[in-house]
Amino acid sequence: AVLGGLILNLMPCVFPVLSIKALSLVKLSEKERGLAALHGVSYTAGVMLSFLLVAIILMIFKSAGAEIGWGFQLQNPIVVTLLAYLLFAIGLNLSGFFEIDGGLANIGTALTQGHGLIQSFFTGVLATLVATPCTAPFMAAALGYALTQPAAVGLLVFAALGFGLAFPYLLLSVAPPLQKFLPRPGAWMDMFKQFLAFPMYASAAWLTWVVSQQAGPMGVFGVLMGGVFIAFALWLLRHTPRSGVKRWLVQGLALLAALGALGMLPAGSMGKGPKISMETMGSQSYSAAALEGALESSNDPVFVEMTAAWCITCKINHAVAIGVPATQQLFAQHKVRYIVGDWTNQDAMITEYLARYGRSGVPLYVYYGPKDSSGKRPEPVVLPQVLTPGIIADLFKP
Repeated sequence: AVLGGLILNLMPCVFPVLSIKALSLVKLSEKERGLAALHGVSYTAGVMLSFLLVAIILMIFKSAGAEIGWGFQLQNPIVVTLLAYLLFAIGLNLSGFFEIDGGLANIGTALTQGHGLIQSFFTGVLATLVATPCTAPFMAAALGYALTQPAAVGLLVFAALGFGLAFPYLLLSVAPPLQKFLPRPGAWMDMFKQFLAFPMYASAAWLTWVVSQQAGPMGVFGVLMGGVFIAFALWLLRHTPRSGVKRWLVQGLALLAALGALGMLPAGSMGKGPKISMETMGSQSYSAAALEGALESSNDPVFVEMTAAWCITCKINHAVAIGVPATQQLFAQHKVRYIVGDWTNQDAMITEYLARYGRSGVPLYVYYGPKDSSGKRPEPVVLPQVLTPGIIADLFKP
């Protein structure tokens, strides 16, 4: 679990958030050493407590009979939209569109007191939120194990995942000798801060596409209009008069704009969105009957891909290892039956299939070899969570 959380730092979901924290650590490196350590501990607490909260919610739902797993919250278009709003607002902040001071101080006092320690804590919460679309090596086994153990053991595993995610920043913050490797503060920091806005905007755009898969065109329209309302609310707060009736009027209008963004949230709940068509590369959509039919009706090999629109790891694996001409040629040459399960929205059948292989989330890739002369198939092969064309090609070597 610690290794899985550690590798999660290298995934595209989390890296922009860590860059922001590294930038803040550069600012602190020339100040009191104890302050940098406190920021590291605060960030770690935010990550670990968030992982524990996710674990508790997962365990409560599963004990109630719900078929859910890691990333379950992203199966709800409302949650995806709220996360898109948050990342868009962070991008506007990094671009200099607004600052959490001056006119906004009264709104964000609770998050800015204590020399920014509370901000470090909530950055840890944000890192956990944006980490859920990604699954790193070692994570699948850890998560699958955690959700089949007693609550105390499961919570310990989730805490270890969180500690692994927070460890690099914690180590830098409590080890002054390592801070010598950080660049010195300078004018470059403001430019780099503005640059970090673009990964946030890209993440918000990607989440908007995820909503399009869950709630259709009207869902996308809602996200875009919500972004307009958010930008308008922040612009109003940036130009709030210092006192008087005008101040209250402008703040009231900003509140109405923020409520307008919430009013644009897509209607629907977890698992109720439209089913996404996965008919690519001659694939067929997963069902227990479809898989059983493929395994029983022919001697051909079967390749099962479990994926989701919000799973970045899944998308990268498909783009670099499955959807490439070399793999397509191998599948055609060996007459592979290709079955794709879409977990973008909640699907109990797919959750059950994941659990069969000790997984609580996507991606999952399972290869069923061809039948031998006696009509039996070899044991299914579970592929790594990070794929390469070579890994798939090895499946077909004698």
